Amino acid sequence: MLAALKTRFSDWLFLPRGPEPGAIELVQRRIYILPTRHGLCFAVLLVMMLLGAINYTLSLGFVLTFLLTALAFNAMLFTFRNLARLRVSAGRVAEVFAGEPLPMTLHLTNPDSRPRCAIGITRGPWPAGDSAYTDVPAGGTALLKIDIPTTRRGLLDPGRLTVYTQYPLGLYHAWSYVHPTVRCVVYPRPAAVGLPLPAVQAAQRGGASRRVGQDDFAGLRAYHRGDPPRHIAWKAAARGQELLTKQFSGEAARQVWLDWSQLPPRMAVEEKLSHLTRWVLDAHAQRLAYGLRIPGVQIAMAGGEAQRARCLEALALFDPPRAP
Repeated sequence: MLAALKTRFSDWLFLPRGPEPGAIELVQRRIYILPTRHGLCFAVLLVMMLLGAINYTLSLGFVLTFLLTALAFNAMLFTFRNLARLRVSAGRVAEVFAGEPLPMTLHLTNPDSRPRCAIGITRGPWPAGDSAYTDVPAGGTALLKIDIPTTRRGLLDPGRLTVYTQYPLGLYHAWSYVHPTVRCVVYPRPAAVGLPLPAVQAAQRGGASRRVGQDDFAGLRAYHRGDPPRHIAWKAAARGQELLTKQFSGEAARQVWLDWSQLPPRMAVEEKLSHLTRWVLDAHAQRLAYGLRIPGVQIAMAGGEAQRARCLEALALFDPPRAP
């Protein structure tokens, strides 16, 4: 109950906005600032110095106390300005499997003529062990990377992140919440020791077929997204031509269907997805042409990085049919 009340109070105070598309500008109303532990100790010290100066009527004591007080107020202004008007946008996220940390990149853009120093990011409201720091040059952009833990497959919302600073003196902690819109697909965790691949077949087309492989060179074709970089005709690209892909002739393309029905019927849904993920990775590693059949989804026979991504995404977003 205490945790629920704390969450309600936090939501009322900090007004969560949900995912925000595009660049997020840290305007004045989005930035919060409070004294740190060192700042509170510094305030207590100033009060004691003031009492001592009053008690002993020390003119220099008054001067030093008021000088340090002015320093503290100026530090609060500079801490706030270190975050103000920064623009935060999300970068591309890498593919991960369930249980692996998701590396997330944020782009920090500084539109002002003064640099921003010691900008941090964390998943909690205060600096923690997973914090990362960077300096943002004047009129430039810097990158901040943070790892988001993953526990299950599917679409992952990284949630609300905290951008903060304690620059320059560490007396104040200024922070702002950002919730960038990012589409993160977490693939199922592959089985450690998967079942053997289904029987591999040879696709014959008139006694021979063409495939992408390591045999005799058979010509060029237009580049398709997902083609291996080692098969791209880089010399032709250097001469200003469009991207072309080399084709090689071989005996016959080996292909395999990865079918949901080929797994034991009593196997749990998540375990089946785990084994199918292992099959996709193994088939891709062996440079096979493969297709995927799961309830409600069928992906045609193909190969390459694009096919691997399509199959893994289909497994990650699979919604098992519910029993009536």
